[in-house]
Amino acid sequence: MHKSIGRHTLQKNWRSWTHTNRNKLEGSKEALIELAHYKMPFGKYKGDYLIDIPEYYYTWFKQKGFPEGKLGRMMIQMHDIKINGLEELIYTIKKEFKK
Repeated sequence: MHKSIGRHTLQKNWRSWTHTNRNKLEGSKEALIELAHYKMPFGKYKGDYLIDIPEYYYTWFKQKGFPEGKLGRMMIQMHDIKINGLEELIYTIKKEFKK
């Protein structure tokens, strides 16, 4: 389902990503937990966790326009997470912090 990367690489990527995306992150632990457990409410991937949706789907939305509101912001964040190779972080949060 997802590839495992080394802890050092994950920490380095996370620091780099959070430094450049701190305004997008909405900055809280609760926001990351919600993102890890959020399910797509419509379309081809309705009912799937955002983390389980392939990167190309987010890339398509980036080209065509993300939905307005909270879902759109979460999809933008997930796109950024996926293109920076940080999926393992979200899988870990999803596993360790039950909603």
